Amino acid sequence: MTGETQNRNREKVLSIKDLSVNFKTENGLVQALRRVSIDIPPKQIVGLVGESGCGKSTVINSILRLLSNNAEIIQGSIHLQNKNILMMTSTQLRAIRGKRISVIFQDPMTSLNPALSIGRQMTDIQYRDQINQVAKRQRAIDMLTRVGIPDAEKRLKSYPHQFSGGMRQRIAIAMALIMEPDLLIADEPTTALDATLQIQIIELLKTLQKEFRCSVLFVSHHLGLVADFCDQVVVMYAGEVVESGNVRDIFHRAAHPYTKRLLECDPARIKTKTRVLPTIPGYIPDLVNLSDDCIFKDRCHVKDNKCPLTVAPLTELTPGHFVQCHLSQEGENL
Repeated sequence: MTGETQNRNREKVLSIKDLSVNFKTENGLVQALRRVSIDIPPKQIVGLVGESGCGKSTVINSILRLLSNNAEIIQGSIHLQNKNILMMTSTQLRAIRGKRISVIFQDPMTSLNPALSIGRQMTDIQYRDQINQVAKRQRAIDMLTRVGIPDAEKRLKSYPHQFSGGMRQRIAIAMALIMEPDLLIADEPTTALDATLQIQIIELLKTLQKEFRCSVLFVSHHLGLVADFCDQVVVMYAGEVVESGNVRDIFHRAAHPYTKRLLECDPARIKTKTRVLPTIPGYIPDLVNLSDDCIFKDRCHVKDNKCPLTVAPLTELTPGHFVQCHLSQEGENL
């Protein structure tokens, strides 16, 4: 690695560069990710959005090196500051998981061990720290109190089934942040909760992110939460990054046809009463039999004779705003 590359990586908590991942299946190679690049700056919240099947979970599992046995990383790098995660040994990976990179999973009902008390789980996760059990227990009490668990000391003896869904998600957040990680991955952390609890959890995450000064990769289908919570947004479609930029770029100056259609599908943007919710016509391309053409060409509502329908390079329209579309690069009003 050159000195220039090292300096650039130090400026980012996490830097994914040209990541491509395939899955071996009976039907052939599924090209799940292709040339994906994502940067997460220090103390920033980056939203990762896109419809189901676009590759969000594969990105997360690649960062954590938890891909299934039939997965193969074809190319690319994932740098945690100046260390390439893809080159780490099993021992090195265990040292960063939970300590430098933590995860909040989307289902609080299953992310906690039902056979162990909350106190046991909160102390066990601190196994790397060379402090006694009394100190670990007190740290667990303090963390549970910070996430809003009432009477935290007594609740250490309770089991997950004795808490509501919202309380379980608060406990999951406490466990993810107790080691004060550099990067917190929030994988749709509000999906299993009702609307009121979603807002509470997002407000809690906002507060704790500022307190711990960590970076966050926030994966969600809820565009309203992304707009309210994130600093930067990355839009994925069919295994590729099609657009990225700050929140205002994406929500007010979207350049890619897919991003615009995705935003139009947000129920919060519907201003007139209707019986039919907006959708994006068509289907995502077959990731086993991909052509060399634009992956969105069959669903694109703006393509015309000016568009070559080939894969466009990811180009910077304005500082920090990148898009992969021929027409938007030519200044077309999409």
